[in-house]
Amino acid sequence: MNFYQALQMDPSVLKKRIAQCETVREKIFYWAAIAIRSVLIVAFAVVFISALSSLFGQENTPLAVALFCIMLGIRFVNFEYCTRDSLITLAAALGILVFVPSIVGMVPPVAMVLIHFLGFFTLLYMTTQRPELGNGGLYSFAYVYLTGNPVYGVSLENRVLLALVGYVVCGLILWAKHRHSHTTVRFHHLILRFNVKNPVHLWQLRMALGVSLILTAGQIFGIPRFMWMGFACASLLSEYPYSSNTLPRFWQRIIGALAGSGLFFIIYQITPEFFHPLMGPLGGLCLGFCTDYRYKTAMNCFGALMLATSIYGIHAAVLLRITDTILGVCFGMIFAVIFHKLIAIKYLNEEIT
Repeated sequence: MNFYQALQMDPSVLKKRIAQCETVREKIFYWAAIAIRSVLIVAFAVVFISALSSLFGQENTPLAVALFCIMLGIRFVNFEYCTRDSLITLAAALGILVFVPSIVGMVPPVAMVLIHFLGFFTLLYMTTQRPELGNGGLYSFAYVYLTGNPVYGVSLENRVLLALVGYVVCGLILWAKHRHSHTTVRFHHLILRFNVKNPVHLWQLRMALGVSLILTAGQIFGIPRFMWMGFACASLLSEYPYSSNTLPRFWQRIIGALAGSGLFFIIYQITPEFFHPLMGPLGGLCLGFCTDYRYKTAMNCFGALMLATSIYGIHAAVLLRITDTILGVCFGMIFAVIFHKLIAIKYLNEEIT
């Protein structure tokens, strides 16, 4: 294996290789790959997102972030059907991410939850045939993030233009990397195979309904940064294989949020002001070394709190991060239990129940 190939690997794979190494030189090789991989991703993210934000407006930075994540993910994971249909799907997915967040902000609550559900379920159904590969988490992150940052007027026009640029970039990557995959599978084949007894489809249904409900509740009650509740809830419901037991991830999410928020607060207080804008990239660098869900949750707090601190101040931002996380995971756990008892247990086979 050469160094470039090592850079393409996930940190979890690299750490397994490190554990199997017999020499110090081999361990240094893989640790260097993890470190340089993390630096390159963060550096590229800063350049990519900053460039798009300067061109299409700071209010469209959330879509630039989502496009960056989609661009990285689509290199390795496709939609499990032919390239022609996949390119149409990519366009439809970006259309949902651009327009649905703005639409739900203008409709009554009953319509809001329905639009959220239809939009989010369609997004998951089109993009996530194998949740274990991570597409579900990627597109749910994008949907929740953009729902928390809707735009209108000229900003929406710029968001559409940004989505077109993102479509060209991601579409080219999709075609280059996956044009020879699943050539005989069409999207309508997937539609015909829909069955709520299928664990994947049941997972999609639970994800879409749970996240739709908590996003709607956050918007109706005007909860600040309600998207953080959506992230926390989605993190519980996105775990695959499907399971009614969300308690382990419930505690992991809370512990991660408490640790990450506390660490951010301490570093923010003891460092000079010029260092504060660097705390987001610092969290991104550390994230590149993380394989445990708790540590990933903690490091994700840095970027989120860096932005929120400029709006609410450090004390309010940290308190809000912790509160929204607790609300989100509590809702997600309760919803998962109710969903399983009322719906899932009727359809799942004995092995899954």
